Amino acid sequence: MVTGVLLQATAACARASDGAQIRALEDNFAACVRAKDLDAIMKVYVPDQTLFVFDVVPPRQYVGAAAYRKDWEEFLNDIDGSVNFEIADLAVVAEGNLGYSHSIQRVSGKNKKGDVLDVTMRVTDAYRKIDGHWLVTMEHVSVPVNLDTGEPDLQSRP
Repeated sequence: MVTGVLLQATAACARASDGAQIRALEDNFAACVRAKDLDAIMKVYVPDQTLFVFDVVPPRQYVGAAAYRKDWEEFLNDIDGSVNFEIADLAVVAEGNLGYSHSIQRVSGKNKKGDVLDVTMRVTDAYRKIDGHWLVTMEHVSVPVNLDTGEPDLQSRP
């Protein structure tokens, strides 16, 4: 009986530690975006062809780290000056070597044309623990759509 309780407590501690590691990964990711550090941003993702991303900008999907790196590079190169990036409502689940999270992410700044960018997105990430480190293997970024107008709601708040 005591052994079973200890095993359950150990498993619960491991899940809590994994959840904390994923939260730290997301905090680091946000700091890397604010720093406009492309290499550091990409260290959050698996570095190979297994990465799969649905993004809000065309093309609709990116397969592989190289394709998604290009998307990030184009975005960062279009920002004039600093970029603000916030993650809110982060919920994390981790079990064994798999995990997922969902959050609300807001990015704002100005592009090189002087246009103000201020977009709030919904993000779901799937993670895999590889060699003791959590990495994003799949990401789905979306925004709500007004079905009457077909227009995206880029400022959506809960």
